[in-house]
Amino acid sequence: MRVAIAGAGAVGRSIARELVENQHQVMLIERDLSHIDPAAVEEAEWVHADACELQTLEDAGIESCDVVIAATGDDKVNLVVSLLAKTEFAVRRVVARVNDPRNEWLFGENWGVDVSVSTPRLLAALVEEAVAVGDLVRLLTLRQGQANLVEVTLPTHTPLAGRPVRDLALPPDSALVTILRGGRVLVPQADDALEPGDELLFVATAAVEEEIRAAVVDA
Repeated sequence: MRVAIAGAGAVGRSIARELVENQHQVMLIERDLSHIDPAAVEEAEWVHADACELQTLEDAGIESCDVVIAATGDDKVNLVVSLLAKTEFAVRRVVARVNDPRNEWLFGENWGVDVSVSTPRLLAALVEEAVAVGDLVRLLTLRQGQANLVEVTLPTHTPLAGRPVRDLALPPDSALVTILRGGRVLVPQADDALEPGDELLFVATAAVEEEIRAAVVDA
C-alpha cells in the first residue's frame, strides 16, 4: 500500500519503519524542520510541509494513498488532517492518533476518522486485560462502523470448556474473530473446542457488549 503519515516525530517514524519493513510505500509529512531526518527512515519519502494545508496534501499526491495516518502530537492537527484526507481526497482509510483521551469522542466519521488509536486508552485496556479474567475489555474502537474490538478471557472453571464454538449464543451485530491460546492465533471454526484461558476477541457494537459478556461468562 501507499501510506502517508502526518507527523515525523517519534511515533510517526516508528510507524514508518514498521510499514517500510512490511514492503509498503511510505511518505512522511512534517512541518517542523528539526524533525526532518531522512536518514532515520531512508526508504520513506520525506515532505517538509504543513499537512493541514490543502495545497500541501494535493502537491504530495494524497489522493493516490490507500491510507493516511494522522500521527502528530496535536489532536487538533490530527483532526484537520483526517477531515481533509477523507472529504477532499476520498482516502479509503484514515487512522488518527488521539493524544488526550478526553478528545476521543471527536475522532469519528464526522471528522473523517475510520480508526482512532488512543495510547493511554490502549495501555489501560491492556492492564485491565491482564487482571480481569472473565470480564469484557474494550481494546479498540472502530469508529466508522461504530464497532469495537473487545476481549474476554475464559476463566479456569468456565462452563464452556470442551464445548464447540458453535455453542456460543452470540447476539446480532457481533462476531468472534480470533482465539488467542498459548501464544497461538486461531481462526475460530464452528467445531473448535474452547479451553480455559482462551482469549476470545470479538468485533461488536457497543450496544451488545454486555450480551457478549453474559454469553461467554454466564454460559
